[in-house]
Amino acid sequence: MNYQTFQPHPDLSSFIKCYWIMESPKEENPQKQTIVPDGCMEMIFHHGDLYKQYMEDGKAIVQPRSCVFGQLTQPLNIEPTGVTGIFSVRFHHEGFLPFATMPIKEMDNKAISLEKLFGADGTTLEKNVLKAKNTEEKIAVVEAFLLNRLNTEAFDKIVQSTVDTILTANGQLSVDALSKKININRRQLERKFSSAIGLSPKQLSKTIRLQSTLKLLLNKEFTNLTTLAHDADYYDQAHFIKDFKEFTGLTPKEFYGENLKMSSLFYGKD
Repeated sequence: MNYQTFQPHPDLSSFIKCYWIMESPKEENPQKQTIVPDGCMEMIFHHGDLYKQYMEDGKAIVQPRSCVFGQLTQPLNIEPTGVTGIFSVRFHHEGFLPFATMPIKEMDNKAISLEKLFGADGTTLEKNVLKAKNTEEKIAVVEAFLLNRLNTEAFDKIVQSTVDTILTANGQLSVDALSKKININRRQLERKFSSAIGLSPKQLSKTIRLQSTLKLLLNKEFTNLTTLAHDADYYDQAHFIKDFKEFTGLTPKEFYGENLKMSSLFYGKD
């Protein structure tokens, strides 16, 4: 499997975390992969075969050829249908807001086609990205589109400052502590987060804390699960397992025994 990341243009670096590509041949026996919430939205282009997405009732739908995936509040189970060829834009936690054409909160756990989001412009964007000869051309096409649509007035500096604080603390600050540190009313902060990110401050904090723990787990940088829970400042191991299962659908032991190919790529590295 070929997985690479690329940095955005400086004018977009406040909004885009990175671009990434993933390519792999068709598998004889394709397996489900679990994508764990990380608090970031993605603009995804499939230039290979499409992926199945499994819903809560167990039924599968086929993802759009191009889409923006909203915030995940639960694990996402997907499965390749053939050759994998993906080009994706990973936004910062609050980074998609200046480009949004619908309420961010309404996009949670959904793959919204670019046509639905941007109309004919979205269809043209998909066409131009898919016909690009290489990754550099794909990035150039996407950046031209996003720079043209960038609405800096929609960017919320209070949300950005709070997200930075959550990241620095590895998600280990309470919402009350956050609101006091940022000097903003808790309810106002929660409203801002819902509209700018699609998650509450508590949800994002839990996601970021789990991500830092998941990285240690995938890189085998822990002695045992009790120590891992303690280092992440969970109240106890039961609390750790509860949060872990909420975001992955599995206990830490079960997750470690699953197919971690994509999780290792996305979350096992800086």
